[in-house]
Order: sequence, then structure tokens, then C-alpha cells
Amino acid sequence: MKETKLIMGMPITIKVNDPKVKVKDIADLFSYFRKVDNRFSTYKKKSEISQINQGLPKTKWSREMKDIFALADETKQLTNGYFNINHGGKIDPSGIVKGWAIYNAVRLLKGKGFKDFYVDAGGDIQVSGSDEGNKPWTVGIRNPFNIEKIIKSLIISDRGIATSGAYIRGDHIYNPKDPSDKLAQVKSLTVIGPNVYEADRFATAAYAMGTEGINFIESMPDFEAYMVTADHMATYTSGFKGYVKNA
Repeated sequence: MKETKLIMGMPITIKVNDPKVKVKDIADLFSYFRKVDNRFSTYKKKSEISQINQGLPKTKWSREMKDIFALADETKQLTNGYFNINHGGKIDPSGIVKGWAIYNAVRLLKGKGFKDFYVDAGGDIQVSGSDEGNKPWTVGIRNPFNIEKIIKSLIISDRGIATSGAYIRGDHIYNPKDPSDKLAQVKSLTVIGPNVYEADRFATAAYAMGTEGINFIESMPDFEAYMVTADHMATYTSGFKGYVKNA
């Protein structure tokens, strides 16, 4: 069963390869994503994060919000300050919420007993098990200069993959150490990690580092990355080819 809904301002697709899957199983996940959007969207005036930006005291924050702030602070420390949810005096945790939400949705699916599925939210993906016919999942990396084209096809199983770039959502990531930096050198940076939460948060931070981001991912065990720069050049980490289909 496969279904797509527009939630959190992006298409979210869930596919489960199991004859026992029911419509409600998929609906439960979409319901969860809506709850996340209602809590963390900076575009909703009544969301909890909007209320925090308007002065809601910490004593009234939800457990989920406190968890996100703690994870964001941890990520800031691990990335030498390149991950920062404070944007010009306003808090925007979107750089960590999406991957975290996908990760939690995956846990819901596994809790229902499903093993073969993928969850894709705006191009950030977690895959589990195998595709139809017991084949591994194939995930494509879009060409940031022509998003209708796939420049790399990857074979992924039980991993997460996330891409940061301005070619779809515009300039939504900034360099916290130099807010004037337009981050024009890197067009896209795709990170493969042990799960989509890890891939997402480190893809955001690495993109903010500019061309040094690929070296940051190279230094991390169990992570690989593929970077496309403004001069149409591709650079990838030492183990990336192990995921490339027909490499």
C-alpha cells in the first residue's frame, strides 16, 4: 500500500509492502505528521513554537518541545555551532524536526509489526527491509540544476537519507557563524546515515559549512555524503560508492 499526503508544506509518501497493512495503519502516520506540524510549524500562529517565539514560558512547553530543544543543543555542540535553531532572535527547529518526525513515524510502523516500508517527507527518506519482490530499495538523488533528472541512484536498506539545498525550498539554511554568507557554493548535499534523523540534522549542519561540509561528513563513522557545487562538480565521501546502483 502506498499513499501520499501534503502535510508540513511538503508531500509525505508512505509505502508498506505487507498484505496485512490496513488503511488505518497509514492514516495513523499521517495523523502523527499533522500533530507535529501543528506543534512545530512556524507558519501557524497557534502552534507551540509560534507561541514560544511570542514569549510562552518554558514551564508550559510540551515534553516533545523540550526534547527537540535538547536534541538541537546536542547537534549544535556536535557540529561546532554550525547547527543553530536561533534565527535572528526567532526559534525555528525545522532543521531537526522533519528527520525526527520521520524517525518517530518509522517507529510507529515497526510497532505495528511491519518490516518492509519507506517513509519519504520532502525528499528525506527512511527505508526498512526490502521493496517488492524482495529487492533492495532504490533512492534517487535529484540534479539540483534540473530536478526532473536523477544524477545518482542508490541502493539503500535500513538507512536514512537526507538532502539539503536551496533548489526546491529556496534559501532556508544559513551559516550561523556568518549570516551574510549566501551559501552559494554548494547546490546540494546528500547524507546517508544510520537513520533519517541523524542524516537530516547533519545534512543541515554540513550544508551550512559550505564546501567544508563534505569533509565533516567524511570524518564521521557510519555516514556518507554526495555534494554538488555551483560549478557542476560532484564530490563524495570515501564509502559513498558502496551505495551507488551499478557503480
